[in-house]
Amino acid sequence: MKTNISYWNANLMIVISLLSIWFLSSFGAGILFSDYLDNFNIGGFKLGFWFSQQGSIISFVFIIVIYCFLMNKLDKKYDSGGD
Repeated sequence: MKTNISYWNANLMIVISLLSIWFLSSFGAGILFSDYLDNFNIGGFKLGFWFSQQGSIISFVFIIVIYCFLMNKLDKKYDSGGD
């Protein structure tokens, strides 16, 4: 029972961490900090605009890949992969 609780605590920490990164990359960089980020350019576009249009989508894809990697590692650690 202890390992089950430890597994879910680790799972929640992964999810909370990745959701925080998701929030910062989409809402934070795209809306809250866009005026500051507009001082920088990437590919000829203002960085705030770039994050609103492309950066948040790219961040989401990276978050999915990181989630899969971390969950596979966690499943192997607790031997709960279902194999």
